Amino acid sequence: MTLIENQSAAIPAPREITTKPRISDKIFRGVVTAGGLFSLVILGLILIYLTYQGYEVLKSQGLGFITGSNWNVVADDAGNIDYTQTEFGIAAMLIGTILCALIAVVIAVPISVLSALYLSFYAPNSVRKFMVSIIDLMAAFPSVLFGIWGFFVLMPSAEYWAKLLNKYLGFIPFFEVQVPVFTRSPFVAGVVLAIMIIPIVTSISREIFGQTPLDRIQAAYALGATRWAMIKAVVIPYGRSGVVGGAMLGLGRAMGETVAVYTVLNIVYQINWQVLLGAGGNVASMILLKFGEAGEGEIKALMAAGLVLFLLTLLVNSIADLIVKSSGGKGR
Repeated sequence: MTLIENQSAAIPAPREITTKPRISDKIFRGVVTAGGLFSLVILGLILIYLTYQGYEVLKSQGLGFITGSNWNVVADDAGNIDYTQTEFGIAAMLIGTILCALIAVVIAVPISVLSALYLSFYAPNSVRKFMVSIIDLMAAFPSVLFGIWGFFVLMPSAEYWAKLLNKYLGFIPFFEVQVPVFTRSPFVAGVVLAIMIIPIVTSISREIFGQTPLDRIQAAYALGATRWAMIKAVVIPYGRSGVVGGAMLGLGRAMGETVAVYTVLNIVYQINWQVLLGAGGNVASMILLKFGEAGEGEIKALMAAGLVLFLLTLLVNSIADLIVKSSGGKGR
């Protein structure tokens, strides 16, 4: 027997290491899988129902349902809608939805990121526990409370800031106002929505920053970095994808908000790009406004509007998922 044969005989065959899952693990996996599948089924049923209800309106109006800005219902005495003369268009509400949501994200994301960094790396333990509890509690507040608070408390202060923006930034078309009406504007609605999504974005960002590898943090300190330099060099690149995901999640929440926007914003059916003008609306608040008095045909149009909002929210979440996947490996 040669030396190579002796060495081959001395080396044992590799063992296959397997872990037999426990019963509790199987139950947990089954519950989580069933919950995920159930959520997908519910979303699928909602999509099918909205499509079925709104198909007739979408077929008659075509692309004009999204690009048009008129909502004129022509019906006979029996309540049957004449689709040849009726105009259903949600462009004004769709633009208002995107505008209010973008204002909210622009205001909320910097505040949320700075708050998350403070809670993760600067705040004492006692302050951190108290603030985390408050933030988690705010995330569970009903939206109607934010709307009432925004109407009675925030609106006077927001009107003052809106006047300042118009005075010093009025040369920018977005801040230009021909009629000096600053109350119940998209700016006020955006501020209320920003306050609503700050707890969500802050919680997600804080969790992501807290998962930064400790060895990278210690290596930065060992190289002489200050705390802020460590945050810029290690924490922010690592948590960038999580912050983007949290911001997009907040954007989706702001786009679908109904009661808070309905409370603080004048629902005016016209395309409005001026964020300080007291006119505008969003798709969800428009559905809430018209649903109580709508007939059968108009309800179908409102269902079609809900379908567009559903698909828009789904598109935003899909884009967020792509951004997270594309940027996740760069910071890590």
